[in-house]
Amino acid sequence: MAATIKINDDFYDESFSLIALHTTLEDFALAYGLNQNMKAKFVRAKKNFNLAENKSFPIFEWEDEYNDMYWVLIANHSSEKESIVHDDLFKNETTFKTPRLLPEYKDVDYLLKIETDNDLDINSIIKNIQSLPRIMAAYEISTEKLKSKNNLIF
Repeated sequence: MAATIKINDDFYDESFSLIALHTTLEDFALAYGLNQNMKAKFVRAKKNFNLAENKSFPIFEWEDEYNDMYWVLIANHSSEKESIVHDDLFKNETTFKTPRLLPEYKDVDYLLKIETDNDLDINSIIKNIQSLPRIMAAYEISTEKLKSKNNLIF
């Protein structure tokens, strides 16, 4: 018999900032660019973040102990495509569905989550990110209005 553990909403601390990134860069190239440009130390996690079956998201982490901050760079699209087989006219054709970490922001390529208790100058971070080549847009997402906020618990 397996034990079921439920996380109370009061237990989870929601004090984080979230930046949306639109780019054509691959995840490793984006992490490398952030490391070079922001003097960050993003490292690929040993395992992807698994939200559910067929929903695996590449994740890069950086624990900034000097500034007491925890940074997470994660793809908003799943690295594994879910195959859907139809039982209709096109039953021999296979279609693919790409799951999103934040479905309400389906156009966002990557998310940068910053956890800290200190004051954060988010605008200077966004300007720094936008100076990277091939970054088309970077902006802050209001975490209070997110419908799928629980997907951001890693």
